[in-house]
Amino acid sequence: MGLMEALIFLCKGQFWRMAVFWTVSLILSYLQLFSQTHLSRKSKLFDRCSSISSSAIRKPICIITGATSGLGAAVSYALAKEGYCVILAGRSLHSLSKVASEIKEQIDDACVKAFQVDLSSYKSILSFKHSLQQWLLDSDLHCSVQLLINNAGILATSYRVTTEQCDQMVSTNYIGPFCLTKLLLPLLEQSPIPSRVVNVTSFTHRNVSSMEVTRETISGQWFSKLSSYPYAHVYEYSKLCLLLFTYELHRQVGLAEKSHSVSVIAADPGVVKTNIMREIPSCLSWLAFFVLKLLGLLQSPEVGITSVLDAVHAPPETSGVYFFGGNGRTLRSSQLSYNSKLAKDLWDASSQIFLERQLASRDTT
Repeated sequence: MGLMEALIFLCKGQFWRMAVFWTVSLILSYLQLFSQTHLSRKSKLFDRCSSISSSAIRKPICIITGATSGLGAAVSYALAKEGYCVILAGRSLHSLSKVASEIKEQIDDACVKAFQVDLSSYKSILSFKHSLQQWLLDSDLHCSVQLLINNAGILATSYRVTTEQCDQMVSTNYIGPFCLTKLLLPLLEQSPIPSRVVNVTSFTHRNVSSMEVTRETISGQWFSKLSSYPYAHVYEYSKLCLLLFTYELHRQVGLAEKSHSVSVIAADPGVVKTNIMREIPSCLSWLAFFVLKLLGLLQSPEVGITSVLDAVHAPPETSGVYFFGGNGRTLRSSQLSYNSKLAKDLWDASSQIFLERQLASRDTT
């Protein structure tokens, strides 16, 4: 059964798009980084700054989505070690509790709290926000958030619809982070020290050459009309949306007077050995990781978090940039990702979906 499933996957264009296009775009990203670092005078490195040094707040609050394993768990451990009060958010409360226990075992004074949230559901996101606010009040902590890391993401190989009639992968990778950030923005603005949103995106966004902003494409409903689910395209599309959102949120907070202390940054960890490919036949995912390791492109979660930590610790005034490759290095993302009109159209359409879900949630309460 496993062999037959693998053969079926091998015969699909989406698998070869992942195998060839994604590998090429990753190699080109590293070549661009090399050229920018060694050949260009425009290269800029960002030194890491400490976010813990301020006396205005006892323990900075950091929320990390997708913290059940892999990159999210590794970032959670690193930030707990630095003194952050880490909020683990994810779908499996059992897995989150396990991660929290492991962090507490290794770090004596770790402040870690787990909350269950499904980013493909607005109702779940709203419930998380209310639970978080109540916990902050009960814990006698400052009712604000200093750091939000939108790390959660899935690679679904079949079309699955959410209760809100959206594609599950698009909802988890983009619409969910958009709604979560919008809901938590007031808490980020209330921070007595500069706060930050870090969106974990992917080099795969470079494979999207054009994009049309309609309700059907944003919700992912358009993909249900196709004869077979283009999962590689959908993943690339969702990561481009997250990147466009990063740049537009950067512009929006720059225009809002009360949001000047909020910065927004994108971080691309490259290829990290996590369980994101769990829906790919195990023999094929093993082969993919093996080849990437031979090419020197595969990283462990502990190494892959460097670009995320670079984004976290960049100077407070740093915003609207794309970290890639570690060592404080940034890179230009795809040309399409800098299309300000496309980003604004996406923002407006996504905000409309957000507003509709807000109204729907009020009607059910």
